[in-house]
Amino acid sequence: MSVALRNAQSAVPVRRALLRRAVCALRAALGASRFDVGLVCAGNTLMQRLNGAYRRCPEPTDVLSFPFHQVAAGELPRPRCRDEYNLGDIFLGVEYIHQQCRETGEDFDDVLTVTAAHGLCHLLGYRHDTKPEWEQMYQKEAQILEELNRLTGSRLRPLTAGLF
Repeated sequence: MSVALRNAQSAVPVRRALLRRAVCALRAALGASRFDVGLVCAGNTLMQRLNGAYRRCPEPTDVLSFPFHQVAAGELPRPRCRDEYNLGDIFLGVEYIHQQCRETGEDFDDVLTVTAAHGLCHLLGYRHDTKPEWEQMYQKEAQILEELNRLTGSRLRPLTAGLF
């Protein structure tokens, strides 16, 4: 299945092929290769609008995930037909992420990949509202990033490190 990637902003250059390959590997590590996923690279204006509309927090953010299925953490959806082989859509706030990377000195492509992993976990029901949820999500992010690191020689760590 596919990763549909759309760059809906022009403020920050995005290495789309690199990001698409990483998301495909992360999706495989989650056991969800059969499912489509939409990935939108968005600027601050769009992220602020979406965050305000869906989370009542009208400010830019790094990632918003919109799952196609409602599943418990760790479960894969059970599609009934071909059209339901869809995990959902992830909006990456690339302008926001880029600004944070400039402040912290972190590598933009690495943080974008880790943020996409975080978004994928949200599509599969993982949350981080409580410490037990955070621990479960952190473990899953660490697991799939470890697989990506093994394939690419990277040393990526979960986005939710140190949240609680």
